Amino acid sequence: QVPPVESGGGSVQAGGSLRLSCAASKRGFSTNDMGWYRQRPGKEREFIAGITRTDGDTYYADSVKGRFAISRDNARNTMYLQMNNLKPEDTAIYYCNEDVIAGMPVYDYWGQGTQVTVSS
Repeated sequence: QVPPVESGGGSVQAGGSLRLSCAASKRGFSTNDMGWYRQRPGKEREFIAGITRTDGDTYYADSVKGRFAISRDNARNTMYLQMNNLKPEDTAIYYCNEDVIAGMPVYDYWGQGTQVTVSS
């Protein structure tokens, strides 16, 4: 199994926007959700956004609700995270995961992540 590859991070000013991409690598059928996580400095990795494989229903952590939007492109096997109105508290390494249930990762299997830095 090749881990997913996150990209699109960078440095922005507060109030700015970024769009992250996740090139999925999971082979075979799965009914689990996919999702985005982040790890802020000095903190544990946390769930921020999920999407179902079938209907594309989405759900979010309260910290990003209304500002971030998760989506996917099945034809390209790619997942996205549109981040708007970024805040300094959003500074973190962002990861995607291909097996998520109710915001919890099924397996401890992660890519390298992509760094997002938001200045005050």
